[in-house]
Amino acid sequence: MLDVHRLRVFRSVVASGSVQAAAANLGYTPSAVSQHLSALQRETGLTLLSRAGRGLRPTAAGHALAAEADRVLARLGAAESLIADLRTGRTGALSIAYFASVGAAWMPLVVRRVLAELPNVRLDLELKENIPISPEERADVQVVVARTGFDPGSGFTAHHLLDDPYVAALPTAHRLAGQEEVDLADLAEERWVDNDFARGWCRANLIEACTAAGFSPAFRVEAHDYPTALALVAAGIGLTVLPALGAAHLPDGVTCVRVVRPTPVRSIHVVVHDAVAHTPAARTAVAALREAAASS
Repeated sequence: MLDVHRLRVFRSVVASGSVQAAAANLGYTPSAVSQHLSALQRETGLTLLSRAGRGLRPTAAGHALAAEADRVLARLGAAESLIADLRTGRTGALSIAYFASVGAAWMPLVVRRVLAELPNVRLDLELKENIPISPEERADVQVVVARTGFDPGSGFTAHHLLDDPYVAALPTAHRLAGQEEVDLADLAEERWVDNDFARGWCRANLIEACTAAGFSPAFRVEAHDYPTALALVAAGIGLTVLPALGAAHLPDGVTCVRVVRPTPVRSIHVVVHDAVAHTPAARTAVAALREAAASS
């Protein structure tokens, strides 16, 4: 069995680059740090550190162990946090992951409702665009974009929240700005501003719709997010096509027109870890998300 305390000391030496620096950071003597390192190397039977000038650098084995130590210490920290919650009378914690465009639109309502009904619950919020492959890295509750009927994986249940149609965001002086709707094909020759640098599902969905309309959009500018893309539209650079939820807060000088024939639509779901689905915090969070989706 590895000694967790020695792992912490080893990790500090790797991060600090020397025994002396690690000792100062930990409040130990250099001799004590060296003893812990020697003991860890005996326990593992590996050479974990090598000399580099006046400091130390990890060997290949040391790099691998340091990476694993990060995961072990993170899990241990989570367990210690849970113990602290129980000791102080808190009823636990709930982790919620969400993608960018629902952050400002939905999360304030969700957080307000959960904390109003369960004031002793700690909420851990995380911006996350995709569902992690490893179940251990997933949040208790995650808002995701996915095709209807997708499989969230063993131990998780998906609930549909909203179908979010796309709109064209245009400068208010644009020739199409006064229309209620516009055929996607009518935008083929326009100057497009991209809004999804990650080339995620939402962008793929848009490109598929454009292909169905008989063209491929020529992006003149690539932005990393919806607010930046909308600001570029306001500056008269071009237009951007995005889900309606992402266009909930438009800058001055920008208007939206429904896109039709075809209308790209993204489906928004909430994925809940079955192990916590019965808890008051998870049930309240899901109910709040349904409320937010219904009012969008």
